[in-house]
Amino acid sequence: MSEVVVAGAYGGPEVLSVIDVTVPEPGPGQVRIAVRAAGVNPFDQKVYSGAFGTDPANLPLRLGAEAAGVVTAVGADATGPAGRVEVGDEVIAYRASGAYAAELVVPAASVVPKPAGLSWEQAGGLMAAGATAVHVLEAIGLSKDESVLIHGAAGGVGLTAVQLAVARGATVLATASPARHDLLRDLGAIPIAYGPGLADRVRAAAPEGVHAAADLVGTDEAVDVSVELVADRSRIATIAGFARGAQAGIKLLGGAPGADPGTDVRAAARLQLTEAAEAGRLRVLVADTYPLSEAAAAHRQIMTGHTSGKIVLVP
Repeated sequence: MSEVVVAGAYGGPEVLSVIDVTVPEPGPGQVRIAVRAAGVNPFDQKVYSGAFGTDPANLPLRLGAEAAGVVTAVGADATGPAGRVEVGDEVIAYRASGAYAAELVVPAASVVPKPAGLSWEQAGGLMAAGATAVHVLEAIGLSKDESVLIHGAAGGVGLTAVQLAVARGATVLATASPARHDLLRDLGAIPIAYGPGLADRVRAAAPEGVHAAADLVGTDEAVDVSVELVADRSRIATIAGFARGAQAGIKLLGGAPGADPGTDVRAAARLQLTEAAEAGRLRVLVADTYPLSEAAAAHRQIMTGHTSGKIVLVP
């Protein structure tokens, strides 16, 4: 038996609970993982909020998409992107359906080796935000010596996007509250406070102009300022402001209707991210950890939209 977090109804975090389920033996092409940490992402909350429908036949809903742990059993032909998966391997699984669990069976194709230098909590929170960040930077075509405006730079996706953009040799203009500016500066970005006058502050910081922009928060300000400052709308993308972004004619990325899911890009990003983390070019910042039994509290925190780094569940 394994403890798993489920949503027993549609609604807010109060519908979350922990139940026991039987974990099957892995079949062909599958592996079983003893989970050490599972990342919490805003999308997880949307799953049970009713944003994607409220069919009672789908209840209870298991949650989570990324986890890190130790392989405890393997099925036949259990091969992942980095090769054969063996019992005892320390791994990261993404996408891993139902990752809020103590034990999990996943396709071996979703498993990559865990970088030795990462803690379990860091490894459990690396992939979803990291793959999204890679997708965003690819979508806007960011290159060396260009400037990019990243809105919501202190969140889970933003902190990764900032580091990856800096590693590409770009000048990163990063919006965040002043309390996060020292952190962003430490990561190599030029921090800029959001709010009235944002466009003028960006112009002052980048007098030669802005080549591309990424909206990671979904505010009208983020979309409007990006459109104002970036001449080519194909080089502006949003992962959250879908209605306003569609009106503005910019790229929509993610799981919303009409958005580009970037399936292949995000899958390929997994080994890029582990290599960058192993080499020390990418830091995974963990804001807080919670036990599975406190998943509702973790979701209340992430719903504030003001976390700096990843929220992680630990079985």
